[in-house]
Amino acid sequence: MSSSATPYGARPVGTLSASGSFTAKVRHYQIASGYDTSIFFGDFVKLVTAGTIEKDEGTTTATPIGIFMGCSYTDPNTNQKTFAQMWTADVASSDAYGYIIDDPAVLFEMQADGSAAQATLGTNCAIVQTAGSTTIGTSKNALDISTSAATTATLPLRIIDVVQTPSNAWADSYTDLVVKFNAGHLMENTTGI
Repeated sequence: MSSSATPYGARPVGTLSASGSFTAKVRHYQIASGYDTSIFFGDFVKLVTAGTIEKDEGTTTATPIGIFMGCSYTDPNTNQKTFAQMWTADVASSDAYGYIIDDPAVLFEMQADGSAAQATLGTNCAIVQTAGSTTIGTSKNALDISTSAATTATLPLRIIDVVQTPSNAWADSYTDLVVKFNAGHLMENTTGI
């Protein structure tokens, strides 16, 4: 039973796409040298007008390009190529790239910030933004079930299912849910950035 709050950001688990099986394919997007915000495994990221990615810190609205799965860069202290689960703020590296799952039809697991009743299936939700864990490099973002499960079309996430495991069920204290992008994903925005 999900009885404790242990949010972990977005964990990709599948896709709604009819184009085949889920392969968790990532695309490399550049991170600006010296970008001053840490990005954690499972955080949402957005493409900015400079052509680089940044952490998407939206809550009730967001414009994500996808989910951050790690990065690589040349460490300015050792001059060695470094692969990391998180981007540490302020690293000066001209070859920094984030590995991003940018499929707008991706399905991912997120923990709710409270109990999710089965009646929330198909509703839209906001994101609870929390600083990630610098110890293990993972996101601590959660699904805002306590204040936002609604029909509001502009909310960024939609509940698709409950994570079906023996230790998780509808109405658990902190329900683990399967969600998808609802509104704002850049690949489905005809306006662009």
